[in-house]
Formats: sequence, structure tokens, C-alpha cells
Amino acid sequence: MALPSQSKYVIIGAGIHGLSTAWHLAKTLKNRPGAGSGKDILVLDKTAIGAGASGIACGVIRNNYFQPAMRELMAHSVAIWQEDAEKYGYRPVGYMQISPEVMHEDVAEIYRQQKAIGYTSAFIEGEKDCLEYMRKNVFEDWQAKNITSILHEKLGGYAHNTRSLYRLADKAEAEGVRVMTGVSVTGIRTQGGAVTHVETDNGAIACDWLIVAPGPWAKTFWDMLDLPERVDIKDRNGNVHSDIPMWTYWCLVEGTLGVPPEYAMDNRGQMPPVMHVDSDAPLYSSEDGSLITDEIWGIYYKPDFHFGGVQGGAAPYKVEGDVKVDPYGIDSPDFVVGPEFVHMWTSALAHCQKRYEDRYRDYKNEPSGGLGCFTPDNFPIFDRFKDNCYMILDSNHGYKMIGVGELVANEVLGEEQALLKPFRFDRYRKGELHPVSHSPFPWS
Repeated sequence: MALPSQSKYVIIGAGIHGLSTAWHLAKTLKNRPGAGSGKDILVLDKTAIGAGASGIACGVIRNNYFQPAMRELMAHSVAIWQEDAEKYGYRPVGYMQISPEVMHEDVAEIYRQQKAIGYTSAFIEGEKDCLEYMRKNVFEDWQAKNITSILHEKLGGYAHNTRSLYRLADKAEAEGVRVMTGVSVTGIRTQGGAVTHVETDNGAIACDWLIVAPGPWAKTFWDMLDLPERVDIKDRNGNVHSDIPMWTYWCLVEGTLGVPPEYAMDNRGQMPPVMHVDSDAPLYSSEDGSLITDEIWGIYYKPDFHFGGVQGGAAPYKVEGDVKVDPYGIDSPDFVVGPEFVHMWTSALAHCQKRYEDRYRDYKNEPSGGLGCFTPDNFPIFDRFKDNCYMILDSNHGYKMIGVGELVANEVLGEEQALLKPFRFDRYRKGELHPVSHSPFPWS
């Protein structure tokens, strides 16, 4: 397919947001007489569909957020996952947030607000009741200590990332959208405050609208648009923090225990909910009994037939200094997990369930992990920059938010979406920040 010299809508990025936006935009145009069709939309990606963060994501889909705006946005996305669950490879097994006392009130508030928006969940309180609930309803070998609250979301679960991405691409292409891979964007040409052309290694493309869905390459395109490297931020108390870096990178640590997925089934022999465990109990090595940490820690895990074992991860760590995003994912020489993660994660599995006490030997010694590009408050930015450039800057919340594309498509066509308003760039200037939880994860 030859690169066109012009397209009314150009979308950069063939991950979850780029493909979802393309599909929804094409559908909406078709239903508006004279507005156009999917043939007016071009998706570009320098590598391939799902070659970025969407393609290596563990696929967890949850509503467990302390921030009301994030909960409402995720409820919208879960509904879209449910619309085509089988072909997306979506498994609606539910999700469990299992927490220590320091997080008890945070999680209780999440439960109260989930009830308010009609999102089905159960809340269990007290160490004794939590232990009984887990052993009776989920895993009879459950043994995690210091757990005083459990939020059991009956919706959500996880999805097969490659399958879902190609399903979105098929839907978009069926509407006439062109998806062109192997095309690198090298620059963005502007005039009078508007984008006029997208420059690529195969020539320039004139456009009326540019939609950027860059994932971990957010800073690259931010810089192409000559947007500020540092910002002033007003916090929720009205205090102004000056000269804050706009972008930071976190290394995402995930891996797979090489046991049959059936090994991890629940008491009924069925798929359990996705487990997310935060704990302030001392974590000891399952290999030699040494203390790994006495500070709060967190992991998540699930049996996964796509990964061929028990797949999950732990809290990421911030990357200091100059960061090279490419090569990305398992091809990176710098941002793949090491033995420290393996030791911690397999020991945490053993802390939670007796069946994993001697399974550290089964860890799959293969490259895994990735890099996330985060905003100053670690939450997404969905906003228009220049007159005709919409940026989907997901701050590593991307894959689960399959519904963002529908909302962005409507905004590009002039209909402001209430679910996206809390994620504007000017929240930093206005002091309209999202509340922060006590979780060890920067995205909760």
C-alpha cells in the first residue's frame, strides 16, 4: 500500500487507543450524512500492530481506582469489553484488591463509590473474615498475613492482548480505515497554531486532524509539538510546585511462573479472579528465608493460557537519567526484569498461597517487562493541543481503557465528553488533581 499524500484524519499509534479511536471514529462518520467514512482515516505505526505497551501488557481490566474519575472511565471501558468479549479474548473472571489496614479506608471508599455508579462488587473487612472469605470462596491454601480488607469486583478480569488488538484492527479496516505499519513519524509540521502535515520516513502527509496515541513514546511526540518540558503544578491544597518535569519513566516489572495454568485454579477448579495483593507484612524469601522487605509491597497475578503459566508483576520502579525507549519491550537491553524481581515476586506468591512455596524454581527465565512514560501525577491526559491535534497520553493506564477511543472520536467531532474532562492538561495549572491513595503502585 503506497503512502498517501493526504488524509483527513491521521492517527499515530496502532495500539489499543489508536485502533479503538480509528474504529469508533469511522463508525461515527458513517452515521453522519456527509461527514465522511473510514476511508478518511489513516493509522500509522513505525513497527506493527501492538508493538508497544499494548502488545506486552498483562491485560488486566479493573475498576479498582481510588480516583472517582478513573472509576467512571473504567466502568465505561468494561462495558465495551463485554460487547465483544469472546473475539477480544476477554475473560470476565473478576478482580480482587487485597489490602492491609493502611489502605483499608481507601478501599472502603472505592467500594462505596462503585456502589454509587452501579459497579458490582463485594467488600470484606477484618483480618479473620478476610482469611475465611479467601479460603472458603477462592483458594483454600490462602495464607497471606495482615490483610484487613478485600474488594472483590465481580466485573473485569483480563484479556488476550494480541487477540484484542487484531480484533480492533479488523473492525477498523472493515469500516475502510487504512492501517499502515513500518512507517516512522519523524516530525509534525505546524502553521498558525495548527498541524498541517505529518512527516514520515516515506514522505509528508497533509491532514485536517492529527490524533496521537503514542504510549511510552509520549515524550517524543510532545517534543515534536514543542510543548513544555517542565510545568508548574498547583496541588489540591493550593500550593504551587514549580519546574516539575513533564515526563518521567518507570520500569514495569512482570514475568511468568512456568506451571500449567490449571495449577492456579480456584477451589472449584475454575479460573479465579485476578489477584492484586498489597501488604505491609514482612516479606521473606521462599528460597532461603531471608528478609526481602519490611516496607509495603504489592503484586498481581493470574493463571494465563496466553502466557502459558501464572503471569503477573509487582510495583514498578522509577528510571533516573537519560532514557532510551527504543528498542522497546523484551528487545531492550536496559528495561527487562532481573533476578531481584524474580526473587521478590515468587516469594510473594508463596506468602499468599501455600502451593507456591517451592515453585520459585519454575520461573520462566525469559525476557519480560517494559517501560512506561508517566505524567507528573501519573494519570492520563486526554486533550487537544494546537488547533487540530488530539493527544491520548495514557500514563501507562492504556490497555484496559478500550473505551477511550469512542470518547476521543466524539471529542474530535466536536462533542465534549464528561468522562474525559477530569483529564485535561490544565488541571495542573488549576489545582484540579486526582486524589492519591496509599497504594505502592503509582497508577492506583
